[in-house]
Amino acid sequence: MIAQRSFISSLILLLIGLTSMSSAPTFAQTRRVDVLVVGGGTGGTAAGIQAARSGAQTLIVEPTPWLGGMMTSAGVSATDGNHMLPSGLWAEFRDQLYKVYGGANRIATGWVSNTHFEPHVGDSIFKSMAGKESKLEVLYGYELTDILKKGSEVQGARFRHVRTGKKLTVRSRQLVDGTELGDAIAKAGIPFDVGMEASSLTGEDVNVPTSNDIIQDLTYAVILKDYGSKADCTIVRPKNYDPREFDGSCTDYYTDKTRIQPNVDAKKMMTYGQLPNRKYMINWPGHGNDIYLNLIDRSPSQRLIDLDSAKQQTYRFIYFLQTQLGFRHLGLADDEFPTADRLPLIPYHRESRRMHGLTRFKVQHIAQPFREEESLYRTGIAVGDYPIDHHHRKNPNAPQHLGFYPVPSFNVPLGSLIPKTVTGIIAAEKSISVSNVVNGTTRLQPCVLLTGQAAGLLAAKAALANQPAATIPVREVQQALLDAKAYLMPYADITPAHPHFVSIQHIGATGILRGRLQPSGWANRTWFDADSIMTWGQLWPGLKPYLSNQPGRDMLAVVTGRDLLWVLEAFTSVTPSENRLKEIYADAGFPSWDPNRSLRRIELAVVLDRWVNPFRFRSINHQGNISSL
Repeated sequence: MIAQRSFISSLILLLIGLTSMSSAPTFAQTRRVDVLVVGGGTGGTAAGIQAARSGAQTLIVEPTPWLGGMMTSAGVSATDGNHMLPSGLWAEFRDQLYKVYGGANRIATGWVSNTHFEPHVGDSIFKSMAGKESKLEVLYGYELTDILKKGSEVQGARFRHVRTGKKLTVRSRQLVDGTELGDAIAKAGIPFDVGMEASSLTGEDVNVPTSNDIIQDLTYAVILKDYGSKADCTIVRPKNYDPREFDGSCTDYYTDKTRIQPNVDAKKMMTYGQLPNRKYMINWPGHGNDIYLNLIDRSPSQRLIDLDSAKQQTYRFIYFLQTQLGFRHLGLADDEFPTADRLPLIPYHRESRRMHGLTRFKVQHIAQPFREEESLYRTGIAVGDYPIDHHHRKNPNAPQHLGFYPVPSFNVPLGSLIPKTVTGIIAAEKSISVSNVVNGTTRLQPCVLLTGQAAGLLAAKAALANQPAATIPVREVQQALLDAKAYLMPYADITPAHPHFVSIQHIGATGILRGRLQPSGWANRTWFDADSIMTWGQLWPGLKPYLSNQPGRDMLAVVTGRDLLWVLEAFTSVTPSENRLKEIYADAGFPSWDPNRSLRRIELAVVLDRWVNPFRFRSINHQGNISSL
């Protein structure tokens, strides 16, 4: 009975939930836009908003009646990471949450995150942001059926309305794949990977012996609501329910000692994803409602059928919480999702197809960004700080050692958004070009929001210039992101409110000054250390790619104000006068320049940016190699 009702409710979502939408299908059968975003998930919504802000006529086509994907439609509204990296649209979205709920402390309600919110509030914020863009339109209720392609160029897509069957063709100059599973990339014939690569192929030191097709567990999350201590919200006992399935989910029910010992009791387990207004997000990986289910190569209708097993997993866990652990007063929230079964509109997909891009972002690029031959950090367009977190407990055939690999905060390279072999399409969401291991951190909500923003900006620039995305200069994209208050470098100690944020981001992206890496568990860091004093040994590795001659100094010696003159002259063959240097110092708010005083990193960054501007005048390619003046 429960299985049948769950399947029917999925169909009701498509038949009823879409009928109440304000944007009913009254448009022509064929549309033309600059940028078409297929999928209004986390990355797709950000791409659409940023593309419109960048001047492109933009259309988002989304099959559900909501925007935001995993952050809203999937109910995963306790965001992971980037609390100290308030970049771009992530900061803008979070600021709106602060306004709705009354401040940052009002949404720090659970222990898994600093940012918790009700999914319907997130949807309303995204819709409000989208609605303010005159060049952006959103069409709901349409699923992708085909990609329009001429030779190796994508020229648009075809869709079908999930309720009426009405067909829609959209021709575009640039298309962004914002789908949950990389469906547009697959239909465009772009090579992609699914599953794990052997360490011998990637060079990653993660001990994956052979390649396989195993992806991460998915979750049909749920939002429970506290209906009061006297309420009994117990659902009908699900078919095949056995409490032993959830043995080890918490210390209050742990009998099978062959399972990993839990470290939280039932109460703490429930407050993991506690939301405002007495609600609880249930997205529990440890013998909870995770499930192994690979839907990537299935059709939309087949996915709906297969997802019933994920829903049943969640129903059984709810029943376990209510009966075995005593949370009968917690029931399915009646004021969240426009679905008959009160479950989210979509499941939480942690993994997708991973496109073959101009660059492949691997764990060594994160762990040791300044030691790799490919200096991909120079091309960064989005930042993240979450550990590499893989969910594989529900698949005994999967390696179990990939959780929380130590990494510092990082940036995602631009080339990971651009296919190698096909033009007219850009990747967003979880289908960007990363290794399977790296997907364990780039998949998290704030990072996906920011890669989506970069994808939208790149798509707009390429569309308006009528050029392939790969030909848009890296520095041009990066500067536009900085103008949008987005980070290029993942410095936890320098926010956009800092008066020299842009100069520090510029010089960091050149590699002349390199950050201090600090892997630290849940919230990893890279520090700029603005007031630190440098030695020549610390400075020279960053200068060397730009300057041909070693200065002939003691590498243990401290860099001084007089050395600053040498650096500026070495770049430009012009030595600034002491008066000019003092003017720059005064304008920057620094103490007066002193040739004998030890030089702080912030001084070098700001003066070098203003006098030389190597970020602008030395271009780079997608591999991060410095090319021409």
